[in-house]
Amino acid sequence: MRKLRTIEMNRLTVDEFREAEKMPLVVVLDDVRSMYNVGSVFRTSDAFRVEKILLCGITATPPHPEIHKTALGAEDSVVWEQCATAFHAVESLRKSGYTVLSVEQAEGSTPLPSFRAERGRKYAVVLGNEVKGVHQEVVDASDGCLEIPQLGTKHSMNVSVTAGIIIYQFARDLML
Repeated sequence: MRKLRTIEMNRLTVDEFREAEKMPLVVVLDDVRSMYNVGSVFRTSDAFRVEKILLCGITATPPHPEIHKTALGAEDSVVWEQCATAFHAVESLRKSGYTVLSVEQAEGSTPLPSFRAERGRKYAVVLGNEVKGVHQEVVDASDGCLEIPQLGTKHSMNVSVTAGIIIYQFARDLML
């Protein structure tokens, strides 16, 4: 087996990406403080053609060298907007017909393996601060919570790793 070279992968250009069909998923970052995490979410969002990223609260925005270091240019392909708070972003998304799911350990959360996104619906997922998670008011304003089951001694994962798992689940159900 031979690894493919970059030129053999038929990757989209930024212009082609902008015109390509997007997954009906908006990623909301709620006070994510690490610019490396932000950049990583951009890169994963590019890989699966996420519709948009909403950068809320203290979450840094491009252009910034630390975001670019992990995004590797995905901050130029994925549409993004800055929002004052994740709460306001969630309210707006729900009014626009999105099903909003916070990714959080909460009473009544849906384990990710039990969740199936339905084609024809629009979704948004909220990922929270590296220490405090998703704000409670945002959880309250969401349509529900998704939880990634964890089997080890820790009760959390890095937000960019969580984003990768969640985005892939939606891509599997909606695009692949």
